[in-house]
Amino acid sequence: MTNLWPWLTLAGLGAFHGANPAMGWLFAVALGLHRKSARTVWLSLVPIAIGHAFSIAVVLAVVVAFGAVMDLRSLQLVAAAFILAFAGYLAIYGHRHRVRVGMRAGMAGLAVWSFLMATSHGAGLMLVPSVLSLCLADHAGMAGTTGSLSVSLAAVAVHTAAMLAVIAAIALIVFTWLGLSGLRSAWINFDRLWTLALGATGILLLVW
Repeated sequence: MTNLWPWLTLAGLGAFHGANPAMGWLFAVALGLHRKSARTVWLSLVPIAIGHAFSIAVVLAVVVAFGAVMDLRSLQLVAAAFILAFAGYLAIYGHRHRVRVGMRAGMAGLAVWSFLMATSHGAGLMLVPSVLSLCLADHAGMAGTTGSLSVSLAAVAVHTAAMLAVIAAIALIVFTWLGLSGLRSAWINFDRLWTLALGATGILLLVW
């Protein structure tokens, strides 16, 4: 049961990322409405998921690489310091450096946009505590690079699947019933929630 919690956390973070409009569902809806096609909404989910998955995979690959040459506590402290600094930057300056993509963007452009958005928001950083926990549960620990990479890839898959499910559900509900105008009365400021989640991730690594 203990080993199950990191996987549930990864899935929960995937759902949280999927609910954030900045991670893709809002763009999928806008693109679908622009082209007047539900099929476009479905197709948009593929490059969004690919871009997001690649972004967090890069972050986790860096963690695994550093984990191969650092002891766990040092790695935790370095990761915590970086995450808290990044959360502080977002808290002070906000998410100002938006990546702009026109509504006529192709699927390749949408994948690049998704990658850049996930990277600039620090999406992969939130997964670090769960992945470290899983790597330690995997008998080789962080010293076993091959095992750690396998665990990280599985983590990316679980996280992305949960994110994609939530994005698909929200995008189709908004596209089919609500429309973009219907969001005005139910909008949530995810920028603040996102920054708080990043800060909580850094604190968790410090006290873990």
